Amino acid sequence: MTPPPPTALPRTLDALRGSGHAHRTVAVEIRENLLARMTAGLPRFPGMHGFDDTVLPTLERALLAGHDVVLLGERGQGKTRLIRAVATLLDEWSPAVAGCSVNDHPYAPVCPTCVRRAAEEGGSLPVTWRHRDERYGEKLATPDTGTAELIGDIDPARLAEGRSLGDPETVHYGLVPRANRGVFCVNELPDLPARAQVALFNVLEERDLQIRGYALRLPLDLVLLASANPDDYTDRGRIVTPLKDRFGAQVRTHYPPTLGDERDVLRQEAAIPEGTVVPGHLWETVARFARLVRGSKKVDARSGVSVRFSVSALETVAASALRRAALTGEEAPVARVCDLDAVVEPLLGKVEFAMGHEDDGEATLRGLLRRAVAETFRARLGEADLAPLADRFSAGGTVESGDLVGAAELLNRIGAVPGLAAMITAAAPEEEDGPASPGLAAAVVEFALEGLYLERRLSKDIVADGGVYRF
Repeated sequence: MTPPPPTALPRTLDALRGSGHAHRTVAVEIRENLLARMTAGLPRFPGMHGFDDTVLPTLERALLAGHDVVLLGERGQGKTRLIRAVATLLDEWSPAVAGCSVNDHPYAPVCPTCVRRAAEEGGSLPVTWRHRDERYGEKLATPDTGTAELIGDIDPARLAEGRSLGDPETVHYGLVPRANRGVFCVNELPDLPARAQVALFNVLEERDLQIRGYALRLPLDLVLLASANPDDYTDRGRIVTPLKDRFGAQVRTHYPPTLGDERDVLRQEAAIPEGTVVPGHLWETVARFARLVRGSKKVDARSGVSVRFSVSALETVAASALRRAALTGEEAPVARVCDLDAVVEPLLGKVEFAMGHEDDGEATLRGLLRRAVAETFRARLGEADLAPLADRFSAGGTVESGDLVGAAELLNRIGAVPGLAAMITAAAPEEEDGPASPGLAAAVVEFALEGLYLERRLSKDIVADGGVYRF
């Protein structure tokens, strides 16, 4: 929730002037705060990963220039998160005329109502304070979004009060003017109807409004940001061409460029139930899986593979571990490789396959998931001595595992594993904090078994509830 403003802040126009407060436009406010963070070496856009050398320098130049910006990128690249991060560059508290629909600054009121009130009340004009969170507005563009919703319309209730149709105080302001002296975002800009796109022309260029046939000179002070898919944005049928010319800058986003960035985003965004442990090798496997799906020729590259894909996968893995713990009586749920099988079916709806590959989508995802496990195995346990574990099966022994086999039961079936501590250190160093729990030990052993199977050093028979590892 938005915190209440400090009680020491001025509450009238005279008090505000006496405090030495200086009026700055939003563009100047963002520029100066961005420069201050740069000078101090502070994070400029918290929560963004992998954009430091590509997206952020371009965006920073656009903001320093005071430009309105459109962010182009496939779905799930963090465009909206980045736009919201821009709003954190606003001052924490900003004064406005109390009761003003468009948040006029007390020094320079622009709406007809506030101009009249300022003339009547003078230095006693009441001042309210708005937190930076209140100065950010957002609208997801849809085909039914109208000009009245964005810009405004005539309020029939005010006409009924006896005002004339030409009276500017009969206007009910839309989302854009209500974001005056702040940051406003239009998500999926090409989905905005052409008529509504045209209504933004004057907002972007002249900073005034046109409502119901008469122009209302209202010099808005805001920074307008938009997001769009590149294919839609460059299609003349989806966006009115002159609108593109009115944005001062265009910034291209991208998916996390490295595995480390992918893993950082995943750890930031995934919501894991309290008490559930997802070992480090599974975080890496899911991150690799998303990158492999994104790079597959069987997947439509134009639609992209959202970061939400990997987030949903990781949360499903954790949920599978939580389910097993509830059904088997495990003390603490710890995710294992067997839980990865549960992610494929729920994720099918998040991937658009290339033409001709729609029918084998599930097989494609399962193949890429196995490849992700194999790559993670080579990266984490490739140098480990797993011969003692493999020898456990050379005399004809078998071990059955599955998503309903508890950790204690799995460890009992396998027996003593020489070098288990070193395996845990290599496979899941992120979870090292005292002695390994049975759940973590079982997770690492199963990961090793699956890796040996994928490296063709063991065989595996698929059964209804899991798999049976054998020599």
